[in-house]
Amino acid sequence: MKSSPGIRREIFVPSPRPGVTVIASSFYTRPKGLDLLSIHEHMMRSDTVEVADFRYSNDNGRTWTNGEQVATFGLRPSGKLRRAMRGCVLDPATGRLLNFYLEAILPTDDPLEGFRQWVVYCRVSEDGGMTWYANDQIIHRGDEFNADHPLPGVRRGHTGFMIGDHASRPIYLADGTLLVPVIIAPAGPDGNYFNPGGGYTYSDAAVLRGRWAAGGRHLEWELSQLVKVDPNLSTRGMDEPTLGVLADGRILMVLRGSNDRKPALPGRRWATYSSDEGRTWTKPEPWTYTNGESFFSPAASSQLFAHSSGRLFWFGNISPVNPTGNRPRFPFIMGEVDRRTGLLNKAGIRVVDDCAAHETSALQLSSPSTREDRETGEILLNLTRFSEFSKDAEHDWTANAYLYRIAVD
Repeated sequence: MKSSPGIRREIFVPSPRPGVTVIASSFYTRPKGLDLLSIHEHMMRSDTVEVADFRYSNDNGRTWTNGEQVATFGLRPSGKLRRAMRGCVLDPATGRLLNFYLEAILPTDDPLEGFRQWVVYCRVSEDGGMTWYANDQIIHRGDEFNADHPLPGVRRGHTGFMIGDHASRPIYLADGTLLVPVIIAPAGPDGNYFNPGGGYTYSDAAVLRGRWAAGGRHLEWELSQLVKVDPNLSTRGMDEPTLGVLADGRILMVLRGSNDRKPALPGRRWATYSSDEGRTWTKPEPWTYTNGESFFSPAASSQLFAHSSGRLFWFGNISPVNPTGNRPRFPFIMGEVDRRTGLLNKAGIRVVDDCAAHETSALQLSSPSTREDRETGEILLNLTRFSEFSKDAEHDWTANAYLYRIAVD
């Protein structure tokens, strides 16, 4: 299947050498103007960042200058320190730029240990990302919470929490509340990470509600109600939430589900709604088209994106057949969300990219990150084409980060 008209693809950041995947995102750093920050990470295995580079542009991405390189690993007495970038958001009221990242100390450097160790940090800039004045671990307000017990139900070393992917972008509400979509490792009866679905991992979803504290330079946080699903319906729980605001003010959360280890289950995308600014959520149900028709979707990240025209778009994978866990992660599509119902319009779906005839089924079109071009109104999508050079998806991690320019009709 070919890409739809009006979509152009180019390499944004090439892989520096064989065996390295690049995942990239880019963000405007000020409320007005064309200053940009690009963040790209190098990976050589699943869920592990080796290098994170920041670079800057003052001409809307035509040229880039070198910025800082963020340390993403280091040795500690109790294990290996790991970090992973999770993007930025501009505060429309203050003009501050917020950058989020994950941090954990992994005792044996196994990525799965992150479900007991990951926590989220937020740092703040008042000069367009050139310097950062805060570097704070996110901790729920209240005297009972601290660095080792940052959220209700989360105790570092037993359970962790994280922003699941670059596509899980924070959003601001009209009243200035910041919503950060997160996933939380559930605890079993013994207080340790519990996987009731039997898949590769398991998580619940939630949002963190952030408000500027007294003095206005640091944020106070509170956790929403958890979004949970029957593990017999999604074997890896609720994962990688993405948020959008509907016409009546309700908040739509679209989630990744999975049929990992139980391929007879239908692989679905899931949806839940909040009518109280993200505090509580409806029971998650499989997301459908506006006509009520179901569709298949693999276990992969997706993103809701609000365009300045007032339209709400969704970027993700829709499968012609029932997926098996994560695959196939193609084609990658763009669809419009009906802002009255929160459902997906089937008629307007456009194919952004797909597996070409010379490519193998190992191809994964994944980790989307979008922004709107302030000069043209185009949607600019960062996307990585995993395993585009080899069918050995488990061992050859060579992949470029691409930029897709998408005209909005």
